[in-house]
Amino acid sequence: MSQAKVVQPPQFADARNALRHVFVHDLTLQASIGVYHHEKLDKQRIRINLDLAVREGDASNVDDDINNVVCYEEVVTSIRALIEAGHVNLVETLAERIAALCLNDRRVRVARVRVEKLDVFPDATSVGVEIERVSTLP
Repeated sequence: MSQAKVVQPPQFADARNALRHVFVHDLTLQASIGVYHHEKLDKQRIRINLDLAVREGDASNVDDDINNVVCYEEVVTSIRALIEAGHVNLVETLAERIAALCLNDRRVRVARVRVEKLDVFPDATSVGVEIERVSTLP
C-alpha cells in the first residue's frame, strides 16, 4: 500500500529569504458574484483570505514607518473597491484580480488568495477557490 504524498505549502515568513508574512484573514463582504440569474440580482456573502510573502529588504530599516511596509489597510481598501466595481461571474476571476492587485507592489513575491461563497449550500459552510501566484517583477 503506497503512502499519500503530503504537499507542504510554501513558507510565507522566511528569514533565510528575507520574507515577511502579511495577511488578511476572514474578510467578509457582500459581492455581486455568480453565473446564475438570481446571483446577478442580489449580492451575496463572500469571505476572502489573503497571504502575502513580502520582500523585507533591510528588515532593520522599517523605522516604525508605514511607508516602509505593505499596508494591509491599503490592501483591504483596494479589495473592497474591486468588489464594488461591478459584477463578477466566477470566484476564480475575483481571486485572480485580487492576486494581480497585490502583485502590483514589487515587494510582494507570492500571493495566496482564497475566495469563498458562504451561502450557496445549506449543508456546506462554504464553496470557493484558492490560488497562489508568484510575482514576475524583478
